[in-house]
Amino acid sequence: MSLARTGRLALAAVLTLSGAALAFPGSASAATHGYGAAHTYGSPRGYAGGVWGGYVAQGRGFRSISGSWTMPDVQCNSYNDLFAPWVGIDGYGSQTVEQTGVQVDCSSGSPVYSGWYEMYPAPPVFFSNPVGAGDRFTASVVYTGGTSYTLKLTDNSRGWTRTVQKSIRAQNVSAEAVIESPSQSYPSFDSLDFSNVVVNGSIFDAYNPQAIDSGQYTETGISNGSFSIVPA
Repeated sequence: MSLARTGRLALAAVLTLSGAALAFPGSASAATHGYGAAHTYGSPRGYAGGVWGGYVAQGRGFRSISGSWTMPDVQCNSYNDLFAPWVGIDGYGSQTVEQTGVQVDCSSGSPVYSGWYEMYPAPPVFFSNPVGAGDRFTASVVYTGGTSYTLKLTDNSRGWTRTVQKSIRAQNVSAEAVIESPSQSYPSFDSLDFSNVVVNGSIFDAYNPQAIDSGQYTETGISNGSFSIVPA
């Protein structure tokens, strides 16, 4: 699943469209980018807008974030379309991102859903568990001290959970619940609803998170840890 104009979302070697991606017949040309390179969901130069969209809080001492969302039914407009909702710590004003979420990849011509985690700048790791449109997810990233983090992704609709413990030297200076497209090419969807976003045990609103738009999507106002990503 960070904030950089040069940002890459981690797709690792699982996506191997060599050269420029081709638009679907009858569609506008897709933005060109090389899937042969390792793209990552977290490029750590902060700016308002671009590859991240949703809400980001800045400060010090972010120890945990959790939140839920439902994966929308998407329409692929080109083979270049790629996006992921995720929650995480760091990445806005720091050089790492600790994150987990779900991606939708259109490189096959149809939306393919998969869960993943990433300890940026390392590439993402994808889970083999089944994922589909309409699945309800809960995700969390927890700093457990030293250089240790616990990342957890649960598909409440299908009844699976993946938990990983990873190590990275990070700063814990931001927390985010966002969508991201490293290819800067989004598929179409009506709405993606984040809910019950909690940071350090308090509702996300308490940290005055900053709203940022991405691509053709914007976010509704945040209320009690809930907001929606909708077409702008």
